[in-house]
Amino acid sequence: MAVVGLFWITEDAVYLGAEPTGTASGVRLTEDGVEALGVGHGTSWSRSEVRRIEVRDVPVRSAVRRLVSVAFDSLVVAVTGDGEFPPAFTVRVETAGDAVEVSVVSAVVGGIYTPVEYDLSLALLARLTDGRTPVADLLAWRRDHGADGGPSREEREALLRKWTEG
Repeated sequence: MAVVGLFWITEDAVYLGAEPTGTASGVRLTEDGVEALGVGHGTSWSRSEVRRIEVRDVPVRSAVRRLVSVAFDSLVVAVTGDGEFPPAFTVRVETAGDAVEVSVVSAVVGGIYTPVEYDLSLALLARLTDGRTPVADLLAWRRDHGADGGPSREEREALLRKWTEG
């Protein structure tokens, strides 16, 4: 698995937010289409059915404010032993006749995105939705770099730029 912007990339799928486990909700993008996962969901659409995918409530802060928030949260966990789940955000999948909203958990450490990574992620999401960037490109990158660990912030931004410029 690798996290790049709003996306959690595995060998066979791309998730918005963290890959859900158990009954947790999530949104999976595959080469065939889009799936809403979890209790109360279980809906899937082909690529041609999906008109738009939007995200809302994504925590975005400057790199400095993000660093301070993550450090503070780490300190609270170290002192109290009590941690919180990463923040969730809303994904809305729209088709010609329907719209489904799914709450997904942020995949990035601390749950907060920088403005650059967020904006590039939105641009990539639009391209993934309309087919200008195939999901296969992200999956191929993951297969080629899976053992390398997670990319740095600079590498994530460079990947997002690459996937949005094609």
